[in-house]
Amino acid sequence: MDVPIAANVLGTIGAVCWSIQLIPQILINYRRHNTTGLQRSMMLLWALAGIPLGAYNIASNFNIALQVQPQILAVLSLVTWIQCWHYDDKWSTIKCIFVVTVIGIIFGGIETGLIFALKTGLKKDRHWPVILMGVISTILLSAGVLRHYYDIYVHRTVRGISFIFVAIDAAGDVFSLVSVFFQPKLDILGMVIYATEFVLWCGVFACGGYFNLLPWIRQKMSDRSARRRANEIDSREEVPPHGNITLREIGSSTSVFRTPSSVTHTRPSIQQSDG
Repeated sequence: MDVPIAANVLGTIGAVCWSIQLIPQILINYRRHNTTGLQRSMMLLWALAGIPLGAYNIASNFNIALQVQPQILAVLSLVTWIQCWHYDDKWSTIKCIFVVTVIGIIFGGIETGLIFALKTGLKKDRHWPVILMGVISTILLSAGVLRHYYDIYVHRTVRGISFIFVAIDAAGDVFSLVSVFFQPKLDILGMVIYATEFVLWCGVFACGGYFNLLPWIRQKMSDRSARRRANEIDSREEVPPHGNITLREIGSSTSVFRTPSSVTHTRPSIQQSDG
C-alpha cells in the first residue's frame, strides 16, 4: 500500500513517541538520584541496536521519521545508561559526558559506514546485508527487554522502570508498525521488529499488573477493612447499649428518698444548722 502521507504521519507519531519515551525514565532517575532496578545492560543494548536499526531504515529508504527514530533511541538510551554509572557508581559529571560523547561518535561512525556499505550492496542487488542489519537490531532490542524479564523473575516484581516509559514505547511501536503498511513496499522484517518490541512490552505490563498492581490493591482493601473494623469497635465503646444503666452514669444517694441533686442542695443547710 503506497500512501506516503499516511506513512509519514504515522511514522512521525511513532518517532515522537520514541523521542520522548525515555524522558520519564530519565526524570525519575534524576529525582531519585539512583537507578536501582533499572538494567544498564538493557540501555546499552538499545543504544547498540540503534546502529543496525538506523542503517537498516536509511538503506531501506523508509520515511524520514523512521530514519531519524533510531538515532533518537540511541542517544536517549546512552543518556539513561550513563545515569546508572553516575548515580550508582558515583562517576563524575565530566567523566560521564566524556564517555557518552566518545561512545556516541564511535556509534555514529559505525552507522555511517554501514549505510554506505548497505547502499553499495543494494546497487549490486545484494539484499542480505540489509536483512542482517534488521535481524541484529531486533535481537539487540529484544535482548534488552528480556534482561528486565530476568530481573522480574528473580525479584518477583517490576522494579526500576517507569510504566509511563513502557506505555510510550509501546505506542511508538504500534504507530511505527502501522506506518510500515503504508510504505511503497510492505517490509516484513520491519513489521517483525516493531511487533516483537510491542509484544515484549505487553508482557512487562502484564507482569507489572500481577506483581505490583494486584498486591497494591489487596493492601489497600485490607487497610480499608482494618479501618472500618476499628471504627466499629470505637463506636461500640462510645455508645452504651440501649436500656443499660451503669453506676458511672448516675451518682449514688445516701438515702432511698434522696436524689443526687437533693443531696447537693441540702448539704449546705445541714452544715449551717450544726453551726
